[in-house]
Amino acid sequence: MNTGIRVRRVYDDPSPEDGARVLVDRVWPRGLRKDAARLDEWAKDVAPSTELRTWYHHDPAKFGEFRQRYVSELEQPGPREALSRLRDLAAGKPVTLLTATKDLDLSQAAVLAGLLREAA
Repeated sequence: MNTGIRVRRVYDDPSPEDGARVLVDRVWPRGLRKDAARLDEWAKDVAPSTELRTWYHHDPAKFGEFRQRYVSELEQPGPREALSRLRDLAAGKPVTLLTATKDLDLSQAAVLAGLLREAA
């Protein structure tokens, strides 16, 4: 069982404990050069839809509803395949899910981390 799933901001300096670094945002983070991110993968397909992201707008009062809607989106064919790739990646080594979101606990990365930990 691998519990090496971490959530960090993409703006933080890479750490040796990160393992595979995967950006889980649909939009590239503002002000970040692609080479500076040191990503192993940019998993756009696992990110929330633009519509859901716009509706949520990181409003803490909407997080419960956001989580439910996001999990439903992850059951659709494209996102389901992307989530499966993340599960495979996390099966053998540590994985750090990266996001530009300031409040990590209220982000899609936190929801994904929870799902990946449940599957481990």
